[in-house]
Amino acid sequence: MSTSTSGAGKRVPRVKTAKTAATIYDIAELAGVNPSTVSRALSKPGRVSAKTQQKILDAAEELNYQVNIFARALPTGKTQTVGLIVADITNPAFFDIIRGAETSASARGYTLMLAESAESAEHELTAARRMLATVDALILASPRLADEEIQQLALKKPVVVTNRRVAGVGSVVADTEAGVAAAVRHLADLGHTSIAYVAGPKRSWMSKRRWETIKARCDWHGIAVSTVASGAPTVDGGRHAAAAVRGGEATAVFCYNDLMAIGLMRELQAAGMRIPGELSILGFDNIFGSDFTTPPLSTIKSPLHELGVAALAMVLASTVGVKVDRADSTLSTELVLRGSTGPAKVA
Repeated sequence: MSTSTSGAGKRVPRVKTAKTAATIYDIAELAGVNPSTVSRALSKPGRVSAKTQQKILDAAEELNYQVNIFARALPTGKTQTVGLIVADITNPAFFDIIRGAETSASARGYTLMLAESAESAEHELTAARRMLATVDALILASPRLADEEIQQLALKKPVVVTNRRVAGVGSVVADTEAGVAAAVRHLADLGHTSIAYVAGPKRSWMSKRRWETIKARCDWHGIAVSTVASGAPTVDGGRHAAAAVRGGEATAVFCYNDLMAIGLMRELQAAGMRIPGELSILGFDNIFGSDFTTPPLSTIKSPLHELGVAALAMVLASTVGVKVDRADSTLSTELVLRGSTGPAKVA
């Protein structure tokens, strides 16, 4: 509540309605100070006395004052916000990336703004352009855009990508080498001589990277390896791959992500196939719920939370002109063995 002057010269309360937001002038009136003092207290607390600071904070709380980030941005050009665009908000793999970025942003006094591309490069570009009009920096998590499009966005404001490498743009990548090497060695020890990879979206850089790593390790072990056509990186995408997998020669299958592995497992089990008795299945990411299947899913764990933390730190370093030690940051993966892998079926 603040006050106004009546016709008789007497101050009377001026009630704030739900539609009328408090301003620094209302705070100044209630606290008995100048608006400029309020501005300094809220933006640079150390520039006013502790007593005045507390009076202003008490008045702001009483008036339910909310900082207008866009008004604050006028003199500095900074909104203290970072945009994050994920490919699929329903995919649990992005939950920890979001949480990591949010935790890191909050600790630095920034607000995270979230958008989803729904696996569409067109939607992703539209969302990115809109966000860049207001945020200080942007993170693209597993983007589907072409390299040139990402580079153009990075010319406007700092951009960092996760699970992708783009020349001239900061990146944080979950490297597949350690996890895949351990997984292929595990399958070789179990007697598997033919492995398939159920690929992810055609525009997924990480899907290609995972395939290249799997093929290289299988070649090293003398194991035959093949691919199953790209599909949606969802449970249904895994289900749709079941017929091709069952009709092939592979005794073990990697799926682009855990959701596809879960869908594949369910569809094959519904058709009467025993997992892992007749086919071993592995996923990628180690999402929440990957151990809820029967049998629990073996998978290659990605450092998802760390991806979010590292991406946020890197993109904020760019906003204030602080150089990071490397152009990109690489985090390692590891094999998580559960019940969906077992000895190769003897013909």
